[in-house]
Amino acid sequence: MNLIVGATGLLGGEICHLLRARGSRVRALTRPTSDPGRVARLRDHGAEIVRGDLTDRASLDAACHGAETVITTASSTLSQQPGDSIETVDRRGQLDLLDAAEAAGVRHVVFVSFPPVALEFPLQSAKREVEARLQQGRMAYTILQPTCFDEVWLSPALGFDVAKATARIYGAGHHRVSWISAHDVARFAVAALDAPRALNAVIRLGGPEALSPLDVVQLAERITGRRFDVHHLPEPQLRAQYESASDPLTRTFAALMLYYAAGDVIDMAGPLRLFQVPPLRSVYEHLQSSVLQGGHVV
Repeated sequence: MNLIVGATGLLGGEICHLLRARGSRVRALTRPTSDPGRVARLRDHGAEIVRGDLTDRASLDAACHGAETVITTASSTLSQQPGDSIETVDRRGQLDLLDAAEAAGVRHVVFVSFPPVALEFPLQSAKREVEARLQQGRMAYTILQPTCFDEVWLSPALGFDVAKATARIYGAGHHRVSWISAHDVARFAVAALDAPRALNAVIRLGGPEALSPLDVVQLAERITGRRFDVHHLPEPQLRAQYESASDPLTRTFAALMLYYAAGDVIDMAGPLRLFQVPPLRSVYEHLQSSVLQGGHVV
């Protein structure tokens, strides 16, 4: 049995779908506040639905009972339900999940994190503490550290709106980033269950190419045939936001924007030797999909 924590999110939902497609048993942890439509889709795909919450240790004990593997993708930064915080979900909740998994005899945990960032901020502190707990525990682990998700950073939510031909760029936009699709991260998470060399490993992940944010804008302009309105948030402004932030989430978001601005190029030769995965999705393919969803003709 594979327990998926974060099952109603984009990444967790794709992991559930991939596991069911290969005939694996899936137990999806969902909250009472989870989107009913997403829960129904999980159930329709054959997942066992269990109610629980990272802030409720007893529910984690019940969810882990009988599970052999746990894949956890959950984070408060996207859910932001009442009572959610980096402390209650990303740190304490994930640590409680690992305690519950260990007590239940789970043999392997796949934890989705992100690469080290040269700044101190609450989400990173929480992720590194959970990683350390895994590395010091009795269970086998695979820690995946993907860089910037296409579906997050190249989306209207963060100011990259293909349909409106507008792009918000964090920093000058010249540093290259190994953008990665959440769908590919899901494939790596599932492949980790069958890759012996992925056991007890920390693996940084990126996509098939490294492009600067301005490169991505030019690519979007070629695909759409439209000139984009580009707005920059300068690094000094981001740094000031980071240094003056009075709450953990604001400080975290500012730090992640500075991470994006600095760029992160990841050599994927090693990870691709470890895992049997299909060809990785390019930024071009992501943008083309965004165009089609926005009603434009490619």
